Amino acid sequence: MNNKPFRHIIRQGLTGLIHICAHELKQVFKDQGVLIFFLLVPLAYPLIYAFIYTNEVVRNVPAAVVDMSNSSQSREFLRLVDASADVKIQSHCADMEEAKTLLKESKVYGIIYIPADFSKNLATGKQATISLYCDMSGMLYYKSLLLASTNASLTVNEKIQIERAGNTTERQDEITTAPIEYEDISLFNPQDGFASFLIPAVLILIIQQTLLLGIGMSAGTAREKNRFRDLIPLSRHYQGTLRVVMGKSSAYLLIYLIVAVYILCLVPHFFSLVQIARPWTLIAFVFPYLLSCIFFAMTCSVFIHHREACLMIYVFTSVPLLFISGISWPGAAIPEFWKIFSYLFPSTFGINGFVRINSMGATLNEVLPEYHALWLQTGVYFITTCLVYRYQVTLSRRHALERLHIFRLRMLAAKKQRKQTT
Repeated sequence: MNNKPFRHIIRQGLTGLIHICAHELKQVFKDQGVLIFFLLVPLAYPLIYAFIYTNEVVRNVPAAVVDMSNSSQSREFLRLVDASADVKIQSHCADMEEAKTLLKESKVYGIIYIPADFSKNLATGKQATISLYCDMSGMLYYKSLLLASTNASLTVNEKIQIERAGNTTERQDEITTAPIEYEDISLFNPQDGFASFLIPAVLILIIQQTLLLGIGMSAGTAREKNRFRDLIPLSRHYQGTLRVVMGKSSAYLLIYLIVAVYILCLVPHFFSLVQIARPWTLIAFVFPYLLSCIFFAMTCSVFIHHREACLMIYVFTSVPLLFISGISWPGAAIPEFWKIFSYLFPSTFGINGFVRINSMGATLNEVLPEYHALWLQTGVYFITTCLVYRYQVTLSRRHALERLHIFRLRMLAAKKQRKQTT
């Protein structure tokens, strides 16, 4: 006897949850704007980013040369630079003004300046200097020019050391030029590729940002369609806060489980990016990340009152979030305030954990701080979502009661007026 009301409440709650989930899915596929952020952007953006950086490294960066020495040593140095895969000497200029003009017109991305006393200093045993000017609008241009020039200078230095050493055997020459042998290996990114370094972080960030934009736009649409600008409609299915939160989040989770498989598994496979993650480790890590992003987006969506507002609020945050995550900019160099501020966003822990799992083969035990942080964010943002949605449900009821009260007053006034006329 006592279990019947309890079973009825559970059945009613599940019915409402399923109704809200189905209604939210229906609204997503009916709204073109939300559909763009939930499907088109996650499908297209990873392909665009990966396709742009598919070559991994920049080759044959055009450079200008101002050789004021015009000696055999300077020409040998320039031949070594031009022979590298990174730089292509495109123009030999008479002076720096001509080279600067080419740099301003983006015909070259760097200038190699060899002073007139270059050969003389080498002959007299003095230190010679070569100046390198780079277009810093692209860091990869600077990297290519610097590496090519550095390798060329090291090669020239070795030849000069051998000539001045006066050794009698090749083995002595080897010891003179390289007393300590070293081998330079880039761990987890042996080709020094930009795509292998940055794309995994961008893929994780796309999930968070598209959820913020899609859920925000959906919330703005719901308010615009409501007479009182309420987020929650007045319906018997929307009476419980928990069923509203769970119903909406279930709809978003169903969509993004598929989206996450495409973004995090298929896109890296298409472009042959580094993928050494263990499947179950990746699944266990991505699941709390999706939940934390969904509840974070749902909490933030209550501040969106118009469809277009989420574009102005969230789009510009993508680049700063990528920087403060500690991937594109060293985490040790980030000020303490911004490091703590970054902990508010699931992308910070998601990016660091995913990069270690996917690109470095880390196990779940090796990313436990990020994993626990994501579950903590899931719990915190679930509570904040319930609180703000509880307020929205209460607000919706209050507006309904006010509307009912006004209707009753109008009915009484109309009834009183009819009595007076009779």
